[in-house]
Amino acid sequence: MKTKIKVPHHVAIIMDGNGRWAKKRGLPRTAGHGKGVKRVKEIVKEAKNIGIKVLTVFAFSTENWLRPKKEINILFTFLSNFLNTYEKELMEEGICLRIIGRKSNFDKKILKKMAELEEATKNNKNFIFNVALDYGGRWDILNAVNTIVGNCNDKKSIPEAIDEDYFRNFLALGEISDPELLIRTSGEQRISNFLLWNLAYSELYFTPLAWPDFDKKQLHLAIEAYSHRQRRFGGAN
Repeated sequence: MKTKIKVPHHVAIIMDGNGRWAKKRGLPRTAGHGKGVKRVKEIVKEAKNIGIKVLTVFAFSTENWLRPKKEINILFTFLSNFLNTYEKELMEEGICLRIIGRKSNFDKKILKKMAELEEATKNNKNFIFNVALDYGGRWDILNAVNTIVGNCNDKKSIPEAIDEDYFRNFLALGEISDPELLIRTSGEQRISNFLLWNLAYSELYFTPLAWPDFDKKQLHLAIEAYSHRQRRFGGAN
């Protein structure tokens, strides 16, 4: 009996393996990043087409600052080009773009473009595309705690007891529902400090393919694998 395909509402992706993809082909690591950026747009479009409503991608972690400065500079050149050329498609497709993570370390021009795109697309209702930049799950939780503590110090109204529903509003994803599915490419089998709170009960899907090779077909395979999972959330069958 064929399993009915269940499309998750929210999918998160750790886009890993750009550098290794390039090295395997005798290319500079940056060539892999360039190919990876092109793949992002393809996967966003396909995710929307098959009925996914929210896609969150891990584009740059708090730990990625440890990479060589030259590579980081090229990464941000790709990011700048991505932001500068994506607005028309976002508007045509009705996609709301949100940037999550720390923003204090970015160039002012990139910050300005991020803000412009978020503002321009904030009322788009068809699809939410979250891009995690300078993001870390531990930072996210600590940032939420510090914000709540700051509200206490400022004598802002907070509940006597903080529950999960209240706390999650201060996380980077806010009220957006948790991902039902996390996909990680390039064979690594860990979540690498990504959405630590929100991935508590997500289904995990690991593929040996590097991100530049993760095409529309591979997305469908991941969704099909998810369809075979039984999500019990700690309960019985």
